[in-house]
Amino acid sequence: MKDLDKARENYKKYLSNYDLNDDKIKSKVEHSYRVAGISRKIAKDMSLNEEKQQLAELIGLLHDIGRFKQYETFKNYNVISQFDHGDYGAELLNHEIRKYIETSKYDNIIIKAVKNHNKYKIEEDLTEEELFFSKLIRDADKIDILYECLNIFWKGKEGLINQSILSNEMYEQFKKQKLIKIEKDRNYNTIDDMLITLAYTFDINFKESYKYIKEQDYINKIMQRFKFKNIETKEKVKELINLLNKYIENESK
Repeated sequence: MKDLDKARENYKKYLSNYDLNDDKIKSKVEHSYRVAGISRKIAKDMSLNEEKQQLAELIGLLHDIGRFKQYETFKNYNVISQFDHGDYGAELLNHEIRKYIETSKYDNIIIKAVKNHNKYKIEEDLTEEELFFSKLIRDADKIDILYECLNIFWKGKEGLINQSILSNEMYEQFKKQKLIKIEKDRNYNTIDDMLITLAYTFDINFKESYKYIKEQDYINKIMQRFKFKNIETKEKVKELINLLNKYIENESK
């Protein structure tokens, strides 16, 4: 894909429409570049050819292009009921995709992947390649969310989380080893919120992605930061994290 450098340059031009001095904007820019790199790595680990690796990287770069309009409008990324950044990003690319890739043969793959990257479930009736790259970007995005869990989301909130009590509802949902549907806006300051995020790991699609998570040891590194005050919560969380680590181990084989 000869125009990947052009895509990066035009992405920078798009970002210049927003306040890059705002830490919230900067964090999403950094997230986009990390996800692009992770997407390429997964594609390489799966032995995809160079063109498909570059396609994976491009989708990673563009997957959150709708986030910036969301933040400009609401000053909040956690508003999910009023603004779907996957839908907005797909709509934007439907009109402006030639800025990022000259050939049209990958248009539907890119747009469908961006649209589906943040959904609870991938839409039906996709082609084989549309489905594959939708799964790949969802994996890369979730992997970087684990990175952000370790380095960004819960910084300075350890005290609040340590004092919170795990709900029975969350305990039972997590044990089902499935993605937990978010019904409301998030604030990342309770153990329930933490487990909703860690449960993203149950929705990973490829063993190469699980190998990456295992190699980075994200789950254990995250949990080392917390010392829960409530004894029952402490024991239940330990049980759930052991369950998650076993799941990752099995899926990475």
